[in-house]
Amino acid sequence: MAVSVEYKVNFFDTDAMAVVHHANYIRWFEIGRVAYLRHYDLTLDDMMDDGYVFPITKIDAKYLSPGRFDDVLIIETKATALTKAKMAFAYRILRKSTGEVLVTGHSQNVFTHRDTGKITRLPDKYFEIFQRAMEDEEAREE
Repeated sequence: MAVSVEYKVNFFDTDAMAVVHHANYIRWFEIGRVAYLRHYDLTLDDMMDDGYVFPITKIDAKYLSPGRFDDVLIIETKATALTKAKMAFAYRILRKSTGEVLVTGHSQNVFTHRDTGKITRLPDKYFEIFQRAMEDEEAREE
């Protein structure tokens, strides 16, 4: 089961055609990732304070239906893969009022050392939390 967070579409999120600009969905994937981490008591600040950052190396989105100004969206985020060097997520963004799926997507992040920018292995302190999160998701799906 995915971690969910709501987002209300602002006027500035739309384009000249009065629909959500496609780039915003990528930003909203990040909102989903941050909500996912917080759900499992992880914060990017904690990781950065320990010298680890979490840059995106791959991202994709499939646009199915347009969002519009004032839509309330549900951003669902689920971890799909984990190693000590990288993690992947899947996303669904839905219109809350109808349940219609607007966008699906995937991203991959790597763990890097903040000072060097080089890919590094995540210490057990964080890796074990990510492992428990994925196990929790799998248990909730059964």
